[in-house]
Amino acid sequence: MINRINCGRVIRLRGHKAALHPDIGPPERTPQLALVADLQSNELNGIFVLSRLAAFLQSIEAGERRELYLRERVVIIPSVDALRSLSGHARRVDDQGCCSTTESVRDRVMAITQAAYYRVNVRAAHSDLEEMPQVWLYAPNDDERASACLFGLPAVIEQPADSDEAGELARAWRPHRGENFVIRAGQSGNLQTGHCEILFRSLVAFLSRTGVVGGLQLVEGEEDLHYFNRRQVCDLRAERSGIFASRLEVGRWVRAGEELGQIYDGISGNIQVHVTAPVAGLLAGLRRQPLLCAGDLIARILTLDMAFRRGAARRRSGGQHYERQTG
Repeated sequence: MINRINCGRVIRLRGHKAALHPDIGPPERTPQLALVADLQSNELNGIFVLSRLAAFLQSIEAGERRELYLRERVVIIPSVDALRSLSGHARRVDDQGCCSTTESVRDRVMAITQAAYYRVNVRAAHSDLEEMPQVWLYAPNDDERASACLFGLPAVIEQPADSDEAGELARAWRPHRGENFVIRAGQSGNLQTGHCEILFRSLVAFLSRTGVVGGLQLVEGEEDLHYFNRRQVCDLRAERSGIFASRLEVGRWVRAGEELGQIYDGISGNIQVHVTAPVAGLLAGLRRQPLLCAGDLIARILTLDMAFRRGAARRRSGGQHYERQTG
């Protein structure tokens, strides 16, 4: 079992002031894994999980977990705030008076992460939508498809490289050697501890299955992994404006015609629309911002047509993926 980590642990930082990020493992080796929360510094789930993961790896490196050992080097950027503070001259203010991430900060993130073979961006794509933990791939190769299954999350979703939902890092990492993954979980600007626990365990499982950390005894889950292509992603949008309310949780299976929630009139309080699932599938995302306009995204359902099961997906790797990459 993977123990809970003390979130208050002080993370030791390696390097000079231009590299304020946890850098853990054999310093003479090229990083095998780089993990980054999103660049906007409001990805609370990502910041929380990656800081916990850094503390976990630091404890292994310090010899506090005698049964575990660190084989490879890992770099982690839970937040870009430290990097941004070093680039105060490069911060710009937009028309609304808000500071935004600049090319200088992105360049620093790229300099730290691009040499790693595995690169993972943990982010929440929506401020209005809560999403279950899931892996997104953008125009992946076969190695990325196989490695995505090693996280053990219930859904892997494949999208084209030019998808509007691909983040900055997914696009920037693409030309470099290695494998790239986007893990989407929770709702931007909010902390969902249940999603964080699932995500933390999935990252630790990935560390074990790729050979970065040795000695872990993983408890395998019973839930099947499903692989979805872009034709299997069903986005449900609002027919009318109003207030949306739902008691459902993301990550459950829904039937076609099942009620997902209701849209209320904000003045009379009457139900205007009973929102129902147009297809059967996995409820991967659900709106948590109650106020909505016609056309706003309410839910994202992943349909089962042509989905691959865990066994089929794992056969892609043949159990030799880590050895093939590291020799």
